[in-house]
Amino acid sequence: MSKTVFMDTDVILDLLCKREPFYEPSARVFDLGYKGSVCLATTSLVYANIFYILRKTLGIEKAKESLRKLRIIVHVVSVDEKMVDLALNSSFSDFEDGLQYYTARENGIDTILTRNGKDYKANDVIIQTPEEYLKTFSLLKGL
Repeated sequence: MSKTVFMDTDVILDLLCKREPFYEPSARVFDLGYKGSVCLATTSLVYANIFYILRKTLGIEKAKESLRKLRIIVHVVSVDEKMVDLALNSSFSDFEDGLQYYTARENGIDTILTRNGKDYKANDVIIQTPEEYLKTFSLLKGL
């Protein structure tokens, strides 16, 4: 079974919106997920946030279609009361980041991919950009 990596909202938007200069590394990570080299995961909250952003630029139907394609590659992990309570009572200034951190941790996911690493003050989860992750992945796989 491949390692699971938690995908932050910004990394997914980099892919779907083709935001430069971040698109290419994000696309490479998603390609690893598509090929089954890694398992990509995020929360339903991230899907909701992405839909909210995409519908403004793409319209409702195109936004849904983008998320349908994303859903083929990215698994959904649940957020429950425990994660909400942990995030509410944490030192995270960004509640969403706290939710994502505790959801990843509680689901045994030890790597979060984000471009906002400074927002995560954790030492028990690896916080990386897609570029950093690709370098690590290449070293581990001997590529």
